[in-house]
Amino acid sequence: MGYAQTMGLVFEAMLTEGLASVSYLVGDTGSGTAALIDPSIDVDRYLKKAHDRRVVITHVFETHLACDQLSGSQLIPGAKVCLSWKGDYRFPHLPVHDGDRFRFGDLTLVARHTPGTSPEHMAYLLEENGVNWAVLSGDSLLVQSVGQPEDCQQLFKTLRDFYLKLDDGVLVYPAHIAGSACGQGMSRRQVSSIGYERRHNPYLIEPGPVDFQNYPARPAYFSRLKHLNGEAPPQPGQPQPLTAQAFQQALEEEDTQLVDTRDMFAFGAGHIAGALNLGAAPVMSLWAGHFLDPEKRLLLVLEEHERENVLRYLRRTGLAQFAGYLEGGMSKWSNAGLPLQQIPQRSVQQLREAGNNLQLIDVRSSAEYERGYIPGCIHIPLPRLQDQMHRLNPEVATAVYCGAGYRASLASSLLRRQGFKNVNNIPGSWKAWREAGYPVAGRTQDTVCVASPLLHIPKISLKPALT
Repeated sequence: MGYAQTMGLVFEAMLTEGLASVSYLVGDTGSGTAALIDPSIDVDRYLKKAHDRRVVITHVFETHLACDQLSGSQLIPGAKVCLSWKGDYRFPHLPVHDGDRFRFGDLTLVARHTPGTSPEHMAYLLEENGVNWAVLSGDSLLVQSVGQPEDCQQLFKTLRDFYLKLDDGVLVYPAHIAGSACGQGMSRRQVSSIGYERRHNPYLIEPGPVDFQNYPARPAYFSRLKHLNGEAPPQPGQPQPLTAQAFQQALEEEDTQLVDTRDMFAFGAGHIAGALNLGAAPVMSLWAGHFLDPEKRLLLVLEEHERENVLRYLRRTGLAQFAGYLEGGMSKWSNAGLPLQQIPQRSVQQLREAGNNLQLIDVRSSAEYERGYIPGCIHIPLPRLQDQMHRLNPEVATAVYCGAGYRASLASSLLRRQGFKNVNNIPGSWKAWREAGYPVAGRTQDTVCVASPLLHIPKISLKPALT
């Protein structure tokens, strides 16, 4: 979170963890008015921040139709919703055109049309006393990167004709930072400057339009959220508690899907067959978007104290259709004599002792993999695991690692659901491997482990987990 308040200026940068999106509250205490830019759906925090800074949010702006999260633009009481005249918005709003100006005391927002990542994209210059001191760049310019291009020629033109003509001292405040699915190679910093980006952003250093075409495809769920954000916000559902027997019956219905939100250790020790392990952490929003079917109702296994957090994380990516949650948690399920499945949690010490005698899967991103990996692994980034599962042998012992264990546990649950019998999760994963001082490989030493079903693996049992 960033905060500045000088001579009446209000400026707050508020990060939505897990999705790595940033919203901005800007205004002036003298006038008591403020604008909110690119809000996510859980708007209470913005209202509280405005109250704390003694301003009222009178206008809400979006730089673009959000596609990685549900927008909260329509949920601010009494505020005018100001959106690009080029956008496909199917609800009442104030159209914003290139050059439009909005005044909040001594602070003025100047709208600038910056297409490329999307046709409707707008950036907002912050002007005081006739001087531009910052730009809220949305996705059209990220710190050391750009958003995923929809039109490469348009984005190239936006960078050349708008951003590179700004003074070096203009600060850059993007809509996303590292960890977001909206771009690649961006920094974790929430602020930069035009001068810094001019010298260090690879998309501003003599690029051509063709350079933008190497971006990976957008995640499939982006189109769904973009469509939802063009309409009135969906009414959130509330899951009802179900007994173990009722929960078991609901599992048999075709329009349900099972999500276990406990941590990797609790999940590995015993879970219901077919469950995906999406732990109750902010990053749950991102992976829920990737792997959950919005057409199916959610059956949840959760810890009671995490229930509201879980619902908030799911709603951020438009998942709010619930079939219920397991009342009393897994203890009620096991006490009812219902079956459990397990995924062993293996240490990096056990992983090293196993050597190359198992199928080791690295589900980190390509950027992480390029910085080093465990020798003998097969690299499949988690978003592509379901499509590339044919590369793997379900009959041999398998271990999965990521950065610290969260993604590996989710990947392990995906593999287990697809019939991989002997799957092992590696808590701590790459971080633990490096901390232990074990060997690492680089791109020039790529190897692929092809495990044999007849090989014995020391310390890791080849016996299938409980079913």
